[in-house]
Amino acid sequence: MLEKTTRVNYLFDFYQQLLTNKQRNYMDLYYLEDYSLGEISETYDVSRQAVYDNIKRTEAMLEEYEKQLGLYARFQERNQMIKKMKAAIETNDIDQVKQLIDQLENLE
Repeated sequence: MLEKTTRVNYLFDFYQQLLTNKQRNYMDLYYLEDYSLGEISETYDVSRQAVYDNIKRTEAMLEEYEKQLGLYARFQERNQMIKKMKAAIETNDIDQVKQLIDQLENLE
């Protein structure tokens, strides 16, 4: 569950500007502020089911944005390369560092 929450939080960070205000508010309260569905439904005077449906639809939209744009995947790939670069620097493997820099420059 924690892995899913972390993924949704990252997707939300990358794609929140593509969401409506209501979607952003529900996701912010649910995933970042740790509100329950009931608390969100009371705040917005809607049913708990309406909040649940909106959050599930928004999660699906975020996944679709990621499928189409791949911002989170590229972010993860860059982070892995940076970790490898740090390890190569610690072992003074300059050729590996140069290779990783070239890969970073060409990352799409």
